[in-house]
Amino acid sequence: MSDKKQSILIDDWKNNRIRQSDQTKEFLYSLPDLDHQEVGKMVVEQHEKVFSEMDCLDCANCCKTTPPIYTNKDVKRIAAFLKTTPKQFKRQYTIEDVNGELIGIKVPCSFLNEDNTCSIYEVRPLACRTYPHTDDPAFAERPELNFNNTIVCPAAYHIVKRLRSKVNG
Repeated sequence: MSDKKQSILIDDWKNNRIRQSDQTKEFLYSLPDLDHQEVGKMVVEQHEKVFSEMDCLDCANCCKTTPPIYTNKDVKRIAAFLKTTPKQFKRQYTIEDVNGELIGIKVPCSFLNEDNTCSIYEVRPLACRTYPHTDDPAFAERPELNFNNTIVCPAAYHIVKRLRSKVNG
């Protein structure tokens, strides 16, 4: 991956994610009308291509702007890694949101290091492991989540942009 190529991709995202948001949202909401298996294959293909051109460590915008969601399994695993109890981990690092989900109490993420690495990478939450959820064959079923991810993540933006080009010809 070249630094120049990645810089161009990130600049394109910064300059166009909001400007093109209406078209992006319209496209994502049209996907459920298409063959889900075919869309799933295409999005996974674009995911692999884009992530071969981008390095998350050069951005980490998701960690800087979006609190992680923790499952109970995540809490137990991370608490053990940090040598604390799940109860203490919850008290120190999480709050319950209006939907009853445990989310990180702090943005940027408490575990984001200055060099954009994650201090709990080996045991990071499932939501972080799978973000931006663009290698999931069920991609077409989550238009709002996918749209929000294009605003936060340059890779998600470019995956959707390329998918839109493939679908619309």
